[in-house]
Amino acid sequence: MPVIATIMNSATGQPIQRMTFGRMPKPWASFTLESGELVTADRVDVGKPAPGKVVVPVSVWVSPKKTVDQP
Repeated sequence: MPVIATIMNSATGQPIQRMTFGRMPKPWASFTLESGELVTADRVDVGKPAPGKVVVPVSVWVSPKKTVDQP
């Protein structure tokens, strides 16, 4: 079952994008953002599902080197 995670900017606390992983990402995982920048995960947060839900919120915190503009 794929894991859908929100990629968060460690410096600003703002979400950058949503990304699907084949399995739970490791804290040292490297991946490429939609902007083409290669980043390494600083930390991975796994939340608690909402009552009656099975989907667990996952946040991957990264430190991008360049600024990503949000639409």
